Amino acid sequence: MFDPYPFSLFVNPRAGVPDVEVLSAAGFDRARQEIMGWPGYAPTPLRDLDALAGQVGVGAVRLKDEADRFGLGSFKALGGAYAVARVLIAELARLGIAPAATSADLLSGRYADVTRTLTVTCATDGNHGRAVAWGAKRFSCNCVIVIHHTVSPGRAQAIARYGASVRRVTGTYDDAVREAARRASREGWFVVSDTSWPGYTAVPTDVMQGYRLMADEAADQWQGAPPTHVFMQGGVGGAAAAVSVQMRARYERAPELVVVEPDHAACLLASAELGTRTAIAGELDTIMAGLACGEPSLLAWAELERAAAAFMAVPDEAAVACMKLLARQGIVAGESGVAGLAGFLLAAQDPAARAALGLGANSRVLLFSTEGASDLELYRALVG
Repeated sequence: MFDPYPFSLFVNPRAGVPDVEVLSAAGFDRARQEIMGWPGYAPTPLRDLDALAGQVGVGAVRLKDEADRFGLGSFKALGGAYAVARVLIAELARLGIAPAATSADLLSGRYADVTRTLTVTCATDGNHGRAVAWGAKRFSCNCVIVIHHTVSPGRAQAIARYGASVRRVTGTYDDAVREAARRASREGWFVVSDTSWPGYTAVPTDVMQGYRLMADEAADQWQGAPPTHVFMQGGVGGAAAAVSVQMRARYERAPELVVVEPDHAACLLASAELGTRTAIAGELDTIMAGLACGEPSLLAWAELERAAAAFMAVPDEAAVACMKLLARQGIVAGESGVAGLAGFLLAAQDPAARAALGLGANSRVLLFSTEGASDLELYRALVG
């Protein structure tokens, strides 16, 4: 059914309740209220993969399908666009123009004469930059997106389609993050990053609060006994941490969280093995472009270092196999969107991993397909 590709699994010896509250309940309530009020908002589907569950010997497998979120092809609008709105609202208050503006005010163009003088920027592998560009267009401000040299032309064009200026730099995603921060400091722009570092946490907090809505919807849609396991892709860790927080908020006994990364960009796995937030070097060469990150987010790691039950690293070949598997069932999922599924299938078919993670006939597994075909040309080349 699924080739036994090599993978790495590290069961977290520090798993337990996190020491700090990374995301507040009040912050999520605000994000949920704002985003649900946007034109075009609708919950994305939670799909039952019953045949797959039977094949690998678990009780249920359900997949949250983010391919049609706001027409952007990924879940990222929940975080990137929401954070753009929060940045503009904060600046309107700082300038004394509007002490309590809302995203509805921004959407109406009420303050467009001011917001059009402001510029947001970020680094991206594709989806986050597209979400920030979409948010900037929707909320009437300027946008500059920094991409690194391996970001595909298709993803760059998708960002530019929303009116953003796209600037390419050499190096990796992490180099682009640093370059975006440097340019913002020099030009007086506002960084809307999905990763955090010492001294920069407010905006990434808003990004992660927006991401929580995806997990909240999944909990609302889940029928029957709650999930026992969540396999979630890593990257810098922001989405995985947001899912983790919301699972703990929604369930008395939170499901076991397994964080899955590409084997050539497994910074969270490396951090777990060393017991401290760790950056990894190298080209971070993986087709899972949205997960090609070498340094964990400070905020995300504060949650995941104890909330995650285990960390996995999987090869590109497993991701392609999962894209094809879902395509046969009529589900379009991109390379980065299937990492969690790949991790689950590899673990479920390996007796030692299955035992280590407590996967059995009564296990109920929640997965997130976080993107559709974010680069259609590449998707067709991989899936056929």
